[in-house]
Amino acid sequence: MELFLFALTAAAALVAGHYPPPPTYDSIVKSPINPDVTISFKQPPAGTCTTAFTTQKQYTGYINIPPYTLAPIQQNYSINTFFWFVEARQTPETAPLTIWLNGGPGSSSMLGMFEENGPCEVIQMSDGTYGTQTRLWGWDRSSNILYIDQPNLVGFSYDEATNQTYDFLHQLVLDDDEADDAGVPDMLLRKGTFGSTDGQAPYQNTSWTATANTTEIAAQSTWHFLQSWLATFPQYNPAQRPNVTTPGHSADDPAGVHLFSESYGGKYGPAFAAYFTEQNERRANGSLPPNSSLSIQLESVGIINGIIDDLVQDFYYATFPYNNTLGIQAYSQTEELNAISAFSNAGGCADSIRQCRDAMSSTDPEADGDVDATNELCVSAQLRCALDMQGPYLNTGHDPYDIRQLQPSPDPPQAYVEYLNSAMVQAAIGARVNYTESNRYVQSAFISTGDTIRGGQLQDLADLVASGVRVALIYGDADWICNWFGGEAISLAVASLLPANTAPGADYSTSFPDAGYADIVINSSYIGGQVRQFANLSFSRIFNAGHFVPYFQPETAFTVFTRIIFGNDLATGEVSDLSSYGSEGPSSADYEQASSPTESATSASPTCWLRNINSTCTDDQIDEILAGRGSFSNGIYVSQDGSPSLPSSTVTGGVPGSPLPSNPSSKGGESTDGSDSSMKGGSGGDMSSRLTGVYTATSTPSQGGVGIHARPWAWLGEGRLELWPAVFMVFGLVGGFALVL
Repeated sequence: MELFLFALTAAAALVAGHYPPPPTYDSIVKSPINPDVTISFKQPPAGTCTTAFTTQKQYTGYINIPPYTLAPIQQNYSINTFFWFVEARQTPETAPLTIWLNGGPGSSSMLGMFEENGPCEVIQMSDGTYGTQTRLWGWDRSSNILYIDQPNLVGFSYDEATNQTYDFLHQLVLDDDEADDAGVPDMLLRKGTFGSTDGQAPYQNTSWTATANTTEIAAQSTWHFLQSWLATFPQYNPAQRPNVTTPGHSADDPAGVHLFSESYGGKYGPAFAAYFTEQNERRANGSLPPNSSLSIQLESVGIINGIIDDLVQDFYYATFPYNNTLGIQAYSQTEELNAISAFSNAGGCADSIRQCRDAMSSTDPEADGDVDATNELCVSAQLRCALDMQGPYLNTGHDPYDIRQLQPSPDPPQAYVEYLNSAMVQAAIGARVNYTESNRYVQSAFISTGDTIRGGQLQDLADLVASGVRVALIYGDADWICNWFGGEAISLAVASLLPANTAPGADYSTSFPDAGYADIVINSSYIGGQVRQFANLSFSRIFNAGHFVPYFQPETAFTVFTRIIFGNDLATGEVSDLSSYGSEGPSSADYEQASSPTESATSASPTCWLRNINSTCTDDQIDEILAGRGSFSNGIYVSQDGSPSLPSSTVTGGVPGSPLPSNPSSKGGESTDGSDSSMKGGSGGDMSSRLTGVYTATSTPSQGGVGIHARPWAWLGEGRLELWPAVFMVFGLVGGFALVL
């Protein structure tokens, strides 16, 4: 009873909300490359994000880009971009630099950091509060990583910090008058500090005066951010390290960085890379002063379950629900054929996309989103495709991010959002606003220009491959919203755009389709997927993974990632010269998963989270909440007759200033092959060897090795599901319809 009373008291405080404490920083400096730009940063106290080794440095903070920096873009607002950087577990002074971007549009990269591939994960402790533990397969295992909340207003980023109220039911920031008229129970309203999104009610404000409204504008903002970040932290900029060059480049060329993105990052990754390349060319020809800019040379671009080109991928919204490799039929054949017709018929989805792109090429080639007539055509196409191609699936009740699950789905958890909204954590990282995972205002801005329909990313990817950049497309095979059928089609479309003489011996247009699908060998007993690869272009199907591949298959995702950034073949990690490499195997990746309970759609009992009510709570729970019954304890709904369910007393985590016992250094315990015997039932080694290294295959397990790894977070036990389906490609309302982007 004492615990229950404490939980209810905490819930009452939760409803009242809090404003982030006044931030403090270790350093506030002017950008070495642009004195108008300011960088404020600090090293979070140990325990804030528990790393594998205590020697790993982390930096969090903001880069302030003043109004009109993006001119001639009409940027009359301040851009305060939040970042979280973490050093690699080993030799950070020579480790690669990876930039991570989540998608949305409007979704925070903290999702990727805490739910997928960052150095730590958030767990609920025995007292109901939250802490962090080391993530075994965090990508800091092989790279320095920079997580960026972009565009403006996403996550911890903002224009002007403003005290307002957040409506959890509608996912809106409200001023005082709007909050009074919100018509929702007080438990669904929280006072806090947010960006000043004037008139944030979706789709009513058409000025978008606080954020980007196209991918191209977001690319420019991120380029300016990186200019100052790389100049401020030159020790992590591969181009500025002495005597470090990239294989395949001369000693005079800067070493490269790696850009990885997810979901709507299928738009971001190619467009951002193209803009970085354009700016490099401007530096080379003198139109951009080289003494006030830096070259950003990319070595690889990785896209995880990305929506890259709707004209190619939307067709597979129709076919995947009926005929997939999981044995699940969310559609009847009639529903599949109707959806195919809706895509292909005159005036349908495909025609609408072409009309948008024709208008864009003639009236808005720079994709500034400032031509009303073109915007209207593209918004119309976006709505047409959403209604016809996405609507039927959403009506089936299947999770769009994992066809194996019925809504509400349990994956992944939202504990990290509660953690990032604690005053203690916000003080530790210097946050100036409250954290929101997804921003409706930003999504609305992109919808207002039809950004998702506009295209251009296929050619961007082809140009990257032609220039020697490694391009990797990685798709979990249980995702519907960005399914692997569409991802495979994208890879073939990119190859078809490449000239025959791309590189010596590299004819992508024929050699890539002719390459077979090789097994992706993850360890001595497990095949994690199948890959088609020719030279610098690869497409990977990851087995038993939904939309968030690193969450569902952490070891596989890490291994594939590391092979990409190190320039090895993705199947084994053995081949280091990719110039004429082609994978070998069957011509199609049609391996069907063995029957198991997870291969038929299941209805789970997920945790109902305050900060994601619409996707994690059942209809009955929502009805109870709207009636004012029950309460929220540590962000989790507790029914009126229920009580909080807490982990055992043995579940502990680090918090700011109170870290868990950790390894002081990675020295002396390096793994020779990256295998993790303790995870596979062996005798194990010391902790350092289990937290470092990447596996290189010398043989291929039998197909019997294909299977599902332990369900993420299953180790928490205690009969409680600490899980939720994150709204990453945010559900927005267009004309009253739930549109998934």
